[in-house]
Amino acid sequence: MARVKGAMMTRKRRHNILKAAKGYWGSKSKHFKMAKEAVLKSGNYAFAGRKMKKRDFRSLWITRISAQAKVNGLNYSKLMHGLKLAGVTLNRKMLAELAVSDKEAFAALCEQAKKAQ
Repeated sequence: MARVKGAMMTRKRRHNILKAAKGYWGSKSKHFKMAKEAVLKSGNYAFAGRKMKKRDFRSLWITRISAQAKVNGLNYSKLMHGLKLAGVTLNRKMLAELAVSDKEAFAALCEQAKKAQ
């Protein structure tokens, strides 16, 4: 039986890594060993970045809600507690969108929250 050599798969694997490292600075895009390290590290950064993106957006929404709640005479925690008591089940993303685009509707929600407390 003929001996199987791994050159084809090795070349394919190296090609894929170098393709992923395209555009990296200096040797990181040219040399396999450095490209492999850079691609692994960038994958870790990308994974962490996807988690951080969720945190960053949530804090942005909370800031927007808080700012508009202060205009309507409430602070953020009182607003959220009042909405919960009133049975309003809007998430922070939609509340922030209302706070930015439809201030009258947000003011109505603030009044509901005030009455529920």
